[in-house]
Amino acid sequence: MQTVSWRRDDRWILQNIDWTVRRGEHWALIGSNGAGKTALLNIINGYAWPTSGNVSVLGKKFGHCDVRELRKSIGWVSSALFDQYYRFRQNEPALNVVLSGKYASIGIYEHVSDKDREEAYALFEFFRCEELAHQPFHVLSQGEKQRVLLARAWMAKPELLILDEPCTGLDLLARERLLHAVQQLAEAPDGPTVLYVTHHVEEIIPLFTHAFLLQDGQVLASGKIESVLTDHLLSKLFGVTIHLTWQRGRPWVKLTD
Repeated sequence: MQTVSWRRDDRWILQNIDWTVRRGEHWALIGSNGAGKTALLNIINGYAWPTSGNVSVLGKKFGHCDVRELRKSIGWVSSALFDQYYRFRQNEPALNVVLSGKYASIGIYEHVSDKDREEAYALFEFFRCEELAHQPFHVLSQGEKQRVLLARAWMAKPELLILDEPCTGLDLLARERLLHAVQQLAEAPDGPTVLYVTHHVEEIIPLFTHAFLLQDGQVLASGKIESVLTDHLLSKLFGVTIHLTWQRGRPWVKLTD
């Protein structure tokens, strides 16, 4: 992204965003509610167009490529995706949800081969949720839905995997299982570049090499994770005094007086 800004109605949601993600890097995007994180993701996925600035994703410059084809190389897990399934396709079996990931579509409108089904079942096994394949998506627990959506995102073997607050609503065990699965995916030989969006610093696992702090639609800091995740910058980001500690490669925070 080069000097990307996005305006909605009379308000600037994003202003002058410069951000470069290189292959082999994994980024945590951190910001409080309303910081503009989801807007940034919508632009990366081609669902929103910047008011100004230039965007290139996976070597494809926006305005000179078919973003519908580009999306097939991007895996996306978000609550917005879940809401679409829940609202319009309540009886969709989890298997179809995963299979639709190959086409970056909501629902299946293409012929599904036996090979595709085998790959989908293999993903259910990988994410330890084989028993969910033929259950309606809407009856699954929040943690089960997130694992199914992660499997969906990986169905097309994307080069870029974007996770938009994937641990929202999960209990401690479900959260750690999901984070472990993300770590495994990224460490695989054909693993994707990962962008992970959160406002919970403790979700940042050793996988991540870089961090991007977004505040009120502007870049507060970005770079290698050890230089960005500091007491000073996190305190400035969240507007409270924060003390940061590291345990086994993961940051943990507590509020101080």
